[in-house]
Amino acid sequence: MRVTVLGAGDAFNNGGRRHSGYLVETGGTHFLLDCGTTTLLALKTLGLQADKLDFIALSHLHGDHFGGLPFLLLEYLFERPRTRPLVVAGPAGTKERVWELYRAMYRELSERPLCFSLEFHEFVPGHAGTICGVELLPFRVPHQERDVSLGYRVASAGKTLLYSGDCGWNEDLVRHSQGADLFICECCYFHSQTTFHINYPTIVEQRGRLGCNRLLLSHIGREVLERINEVTLECAYDGFVVEV
Repeated sequence: MRVTVLGAGDAFNNGGRRHSGYLVETGGTHFLLDCGTTTLLALKTLGLQADKLDFIALSHLHGDHFGGLPFLLLEYLFERPRTRPLVVAGPAGTKERVWELYRAMYRELSERPLCFSLEFHEFVPGHAGTICGVELLPFRVPHQERDVSLGYRVASAGKTLLYSGDCGWNEDLVRHSQGADLFICECCYFHSQTTFHINYPTIVEQRGRLGCNRLLLSHIGREVLERINEVTLECAYDGFVVEV
């Protein structure tokens, strides 16, 4: 399993970092965990081909995590015409929100049929699903008051990846980290304490309880960047590649 960090930043692009997106290559399958607004830019900057993507798994429907989808659709219509299906998976409401966003950004274009099949899979937390041979176990995480936000435990080719999405600290992270080869964990804050994002001291305090082989902090916010010299845990950056 090979993971390329397309964007390790927060919603505000602090430190000039791109929005959330992770390209995972495993067992001949290519997919994204999240597709922030800068995802297509990241793929092209890194020399990666967007047409290789088999599916996209969204953690939640905030713009910095799914706002890049309309640009991918344009890429598949004009730059690299796509004929094979693309699956977009995510929490309840994903299909409606993706089409709403596409219509808002490209109204006239959205009235034309796509040249490929765009398929949707809306996950129920706690119910695993298999897409293109990759098993994903979604679990609900605390981030939004009404809408569902998901973390994912991903298994493929004998490797396991845990992705927190955006969330406050919760015990499911400990439970699902057991035996994971890589845990990509959000770290938005340093001193601020909220129920919807995790701060660095909490991760340090809880590190001994995490059963993952490797921990990688991402979704890095301003507070963490301002005190990066105090950070001893491994942090992601745009373009970082992890071989699992």
